Amino acid sequence: MNPKTVLITGAAGFIGSNLADALLARGHRVIGFDNLSHGLESNLDQARRSPSFSFCKADVCDRGALRQAARGADVIVHLAAYKIPRYGKAEEMLLINTEGGHSALEIASENRAQFVLASTSDVYGKNPFVPFSETSDSIIGTSTVARWGYAVSKLFDEHLALAYADSRKIPVTIIRIFGSYGPRHALSWWGGPQSVFIDAILQGEPVSIHGDGLQTRSFTYISDTVSGFVAAVEQQDVSGEIFNIGSTREISILDLAKLIHRLSGSTRPLNVQFTPYDEISKGRVYEDVRRRVPDIAKAGQKLGFQTRVELEEGLLRTIEWQRAVRATQADFAAVK
Repeated sequence: MNPKTVLITGAAGFIGSNLADALLARGHRVIGFDNLSHGLESNLDQARRSPSFSFCKADVCDRGALRQAARGADVIVHLAAYKIPRYGKAEEMLLINTEGGHSALEIASENRAQFVLASTSDVYGKNPFVPFSETSDSIIGTSTVARWGYAVSKLFDEHLALAYADSRKIPVTIIRIFGSYGPRHALSWWGGPQSVFIDAILQGEPVSIHGDGLQTRSFTYISDTVSGFVAAVEQQDVSGEIFNIGSTREISILDLAKLIHRLSGSTRPLNVQFTPYDEISKGRVYEDVRRRVPDIAKAGQKLGFQTRVELEEGLLRTIEWQRAVRATQADFAAVK
């Protein structure tokens, strides 16, 4: 394996910062690129200790800044994105995701660099047939439901990336992420339901579950998610390929809350409050996905991917990390 220079957009985010650490540990040079709108500089503390890491604070849609930062990059991993507009901001999400993806692809093309796109399991939409393989249909709801804009924006990125691979002859690999969690995830719904559930349980507050809680997901510990990206960066023969990266264990959101409650060691009874979707979406129509489970056979065969951290172990690590973060924040607030 020859060391590469890898530029990561969204490098200060949850996945980006953990990926930077993993690539640096394997001898690669990493260029972090992030406007810090959602990422945290503190997430890069470990990466900054390495002489092989550099950082540029700029927006991925700023093509000039990205071009400057990407000089000498062999690989561009595009993680910067805006998520499901559950609370509005659909226009911002669509423009950031599509224009950001286009910008990153243009720079990859100029550099003749390998391009690794972070996509999402959300592209499978309302497809009821699980597990999803990479060739499963995308079944997207009506355009009047803003929730589907995120899936459409990432599908556009996928199609554009594959079009660049065809017309510009650059190597492109697409990673569809399934429910990544762990240290450094956001302590809000942006970080996923497990983040909010852990916080509520540790503070003895009610756990808010959207809908009936019977919708299922698969949750993948961050080190496993990152291993899929590392493999995509280092493999030489996966251009034009799409890979599901995630755990195949399916769990309902309600059972996830119960599991976190048990693992936390809380002596308080679990207090669950079910919140209708129209309340969280401020009166807008919102549609959820009932089941989401990946088929990872292709990733196993071509990337050597497998999940190594069981859900209970990953949640225990995450609970302890989140407990420590909240304790530090409380200490800081007391000093101030």
